[in-house]
Amino acid sequence: MRIIALSALRECWRKHPDAEIPLRAWYAIARRAIWRRPGEVKAVYSNASVIADNRVIFNIKGNDYRLVVAVHYNRGMMFIRFVGTHHEYDRIDADSI
Repeated sequence: MRIIALSALRECWRKHPDAEIPLRAWYAIARRAIWRRPGEVKAVYSNASVIADNRVIFNIKGNDYRLVVAVHYNRGMMFIRFVGTHHEYDRIDADSI
């Protein structure tokens, strides 16, 4: 998958250094993946949540952090819509961010 806005991941791990290794691990797996439908994402990340508008929520570092992406399966692209602490995630609407 082509992942748009790697800079969002970098910004997160600059603010939260303990998130760097788990975010880099997620990135390494996701960029090599060829996901054509939500079930294929769930096969790799069983605790990911697929929500409306082809968005997927990933739990990072044992659910300390959340990552929300908009997936364009037909184009092989993921757009990072949010990455932050679980507390920060609680203040957003993942369906519309």
